[in-house]
Amino acid sequence: MTAAQADSPGFLVAAFYAFTPVSASDLESLLRDLPGLASSEQVVGSVLLAPEGVNGTISGPDQGVKAILECLRARITLGSAHFERLQIKRSRCRRPAFRRFKARRKREIVSLGQPCADPRRNVGIYVDPCNWNELVDDPDTLVIDTRNAYEVAVGSFVGSVDPETESFREFPDWVEQHLRPLVERTAPARIAMFCTGGIRCEKASSFLQQRGFPQVHHLQGGILNYLEQVPEEQSRWKGECFVFDQRVALNHQLEPGQHKLCHACGLPLTPQQRELESYIPGVQCLHCKDRFSDADRARFAMRQSQLRQGLSMASSGSQSMPDRQG
Repeated sequence: MTAAQADSPGFLVAAFYAFTPVSASDLESLLRDLPGLASSEQVVGSVLLAPEGVNGTISGPDQGVKAILECLRARITLGSAHFERLQIKRSRCRRPAFRRFKARRKREIVSLGQPCADPRRNVGIYVDPCNWNELVDDPDTLVIDTRNAYEVAVGSFVGSVDPETESFREFPDWVEQHLRPLVERTAPARIAMFCTGGIRCEKASSFLQQRGFPQVHHLQGGILNYLEQVPEEQSRWKGECFVFDQRVALNHQLEPGQHKLCHACGLPLTPQQRELESYIPGVQCLHCKDRFSDADRARFAMRQSQLRQGLSMASSGSQSMPDRQG
């Protein structure tokens, strides 16, 4: 272990994906073997497997995370050029980023619902983070955030278009209803897309090309790769980056930021939003105060009370318990 690793938080977080063929036998063996390996290596997180590839985020000791990644490399089309293109974003945290480990079979590793979108056969132009600023600063570039609206609200690249979707499956309809008229009206020289780790914009780039959009670019490795490589003083990023684990959102140093989740609806909240009168921890926030019944809120309050009791008992014992984030 290096001196830098010794001074860093104790858990490694690896977010990764690869669009690469996964055979039925490889898929079955991984679903069978990964949970046991994760348990023995004290790794938590989620791994999604589908015929089109693998997508996951895991957290644990460095050696344990390495063991999971090596298992995937060994089982999935060994030597495949696609898998060698595996995108991995690493960061660190002081507590496990998840509560348990899950390996699941999916139809798609990221759900778009469009069979024509297949990055294994057709994909847009990858843009290295070091070249991203120049691209998005060009007024002839149309920059699109392919993430969900609640993620965009936490942070985004200045000047990017927000499709205001609630899920990635809504993106194709937005393309036909809003993006195509916008492109016809403004005639941009190119489209540049981005997402958290690169997987959504990679699939979206394949979809756009299949729909006849030329000059489609996407940020390689996503926002997390950009924040890692581009100094903050040169950054075009504003805010924090939402992540789908217990850290909630990361700042430009890839450290947990100021956002926390509402335990009732699961949406991220700023410190200011948590100061509002409408916010009751674990029960409601400004996003969901009119969404649930009194019976729901009573149930949430009971759950929150039980959670506080569990945390109190854990803190008085020999081991600490990770914060529950949504």
